Amino acid sequence: MNDLFIREASIDWDEVPASSYVRGITAVARLEKLEFERHVTVFSGDNGTGKSTLLEAIAVAAGFNAEGGTRNYSFSTYDDVSELARAVRLVRGFRRIKVGSFLRAESFFNVASAAMRQYNDDGRMEDWHAQSHGESFLSFITKYQQPGLFLMDEPEAAISPRRQLELAPIVAEKAEQGSQFIIATHSPILLAIPGAQVLSFDDGVVHECAYDQTDAFRVMRAFFEDQEGTLLA
Repeated sequence: MNDLFIREASIDWDEVPASSYVRGITAVARLEKLEFERHVTVFSGDNGTGKSTLLEAIAVAAGFNAEGGTRNYSFSTYDDVSELARAVRLVRGFRRIKVGSFLRAESFFNVASAAMRQYNDDGRMEDWHAQSHGESFLSFITKYQQPGLFLMDEPEAAISPRRQLELAPIVAEKAEQGSQFIIATHSPILLAIPGAQVLSFDDGVVHECAYDQTDAFRVMRAFFEDQEGTLLA
C-alpha cells in the first residue's frame, strides 16, 4: 500500500492563463500527471527547466506558505507565486500531514525571522539567526521527531558539501521512518540519496533517471576528471 502523504500531482491546464510564462517551460508544459513512488523524490535539471516552479506549486497546493516554513506560516514579503500553484491538484495518501516544512534557501532568512517574530509565543524556540545559514537550515530539518512531509528547494545553496553529506543520510533515515521528501537540487550528493526516485527535467520532458546519468553528476564528474579542459572548453 502506498503510504505516502502525496501520491500524485496533476495539472489542470485550464487554470493556467494562455499568457502565463509557465506554458513556456517545456518540461512542465508537457506534464499532465506526476506519480510519486518512493519516500524520497529528487527533481534534477538545469536552471529554467521548471523543477523549482513545480515544487513551489506542489508546496502551496499542500498548504505550505509559498516563501517557506511550516503549514502554520502565513507571512509574505513578495507575491511571486506562479499561476501553476492554482492549477496543481494533489492525490493525498491515507495519512494526514501533521508536521512538515517547505524550505527554500533563497528565502530562509525570512522564515527564520518569522519564526522568532510570529511563532515564538513561549520564548523557547531556537533562534535560527544565532546560527549560520547552513546550520540553521539543518536544525530546521532535523527538529521533527515524527514522520512528515518535507519539501526542499535547492538546499545545497545554504549548506556546504560536507553538510550535504550530513543531510543525505538524515533524509534517508527519516524516509525509512515514514517521512516523505520532495527535493529540487543541483547537488550530485543529494541526487545520490539512497532509495531516491530521481526525476530529470532536462531534455524537455520530466522522466525518471539514474542519478549518475543526470546532467549535474556528469558535469561535475567531467570537471574532476579534467579541470583545466572543462573550464577552457
